[in-house]
Amino acid sequence: MTRLLAFVLALLPLAAAAEDRHFDSEKGRLQVTRIAGDLAHPWGLAFLPDGRMLVTERPGRLRIVTPDGQVSGPVAGVPEVHARGQGGLLDVALDPGFAGNGLVYLSYAMPDGRGAATAVARGRLDGDALVDVQRVWVQQPAVSGVDVHFGSRLVFARDGRLFVTTGDRNQRADAQRLDRGQGKVVRIESSGMVPADNPFASRGDALAEVWSYGHRNIQGAALHPATGELWTHEHGPRGGDEINIARAGRNYGWPVIGAGINYSGRPIPETEGTEREGMEQPLHLWNPSIAPSGMAFYDHDRFPAWRGNLFVGALAFQLVARLELDGERVVHEERILLDLKQRIRDVRVGPDGYLYLLTDSPRGELLRVGLVDAADATADGDGDQDDDEGEGG
Repeated sequence: MTRLLAFVLALLPLAAAAEDRHFDSEKGRLQVTRIAGDLAHPWGLAFLPDGRMLVTERPGRLRIVTPDGQVSGPVAGVPEVHARGQGGLLDVALDPGFAGNGLVYLSYAMPDGRGAATAVARGRLDGDALVDVQRVWVQQPAVSGVDVHFGSRLVFARDGRLFVTTGDRNQRADAQRLDRGQGKVVRIESSGMVPADNPFASRGDALAEVWSYGHRNIQGAALHPATGELWTHEHGPRGGDEINIARAGRNYGWPVIGAGINYSGRPIPETEGTEREGMEQPLHLWNPSIAPSGMAFYDHDRFPAWRGNLFVGALAFQLVARLELDGERVVHEERILLDLKQRIRDVRVGPDGYLYLLTDSPRGELLRVGLVDAADATADGDGDQDDDEGEGG
């Protein structure tokens, strides 16, 4: 028995190495390492200062994952969630002052007597628990009978304000109503108060927290590393996924303009075309829909071949889109990791310069992606139920 145990232990490093997979890309050979598995529909990822990671699971659990892949039990103190359809525990973000205050922010589908609403809560991470948890924002009004399009990404701006992205909850017309929280980007103070300089803060007919509107279902958001502006992407219906820059007071058109159609193949009744005065045009469009989720700008020295690129995960098409930019223009798109055959839910750049992915399944994985051999050459590219996630998200 002792000899058998020694033999098994000797094989462990080989087993760990077998977790690595390799794929070709325009920028070089990709190495994909499985950090952790058996995560139940993981949704959001944040990096702690000590190298550990926080991972949300949509059924309502928050986990702490060590760099070597040890997964904690559920962190105590997480709010009750509405874990139905696309709802549940969604994104996670650290307060900019986390080193001093330990605050962690969670977005989630909050159960309500009238249905459910996207909400944001914060609590202080103390060991394996969140303490002093308080809700700081709730989307109004709650919606009943519809468990899709909750959003929701959390992004802190450079000034410490918090952006919250939401979905239209399949109440399409509400995305154009400033007195409703569906289909918006919201901007609040970290405490939940509304900044006085929000674009609609002084209007009595609008929710003061609204930053931009006319969105369908934003599941990707990131600050541009040079400009500090908030870039977002949102699900179109059957076609018409968009990348936008969410600017104060702007109207992004949904459902009045858009490039998609209903899943039945019929036109969307409210859609008048793809352009209208006073409504923004997307920076980039996917048609057919790839069902995007998660996005990150690459701004690290580890892999210079990726510097300045934008990475976007895809659920339905099971890939990562690597976008090369010229200012606000997408000039080339490469689709990588198609042979991984995994629904990509979140995409982040780690402090170590690697790309980290969460895969969306009942036994989801946390993956680390890097370049083994960077290519010298650069790419020479040219310029029904509403279910935009492929199978219910």
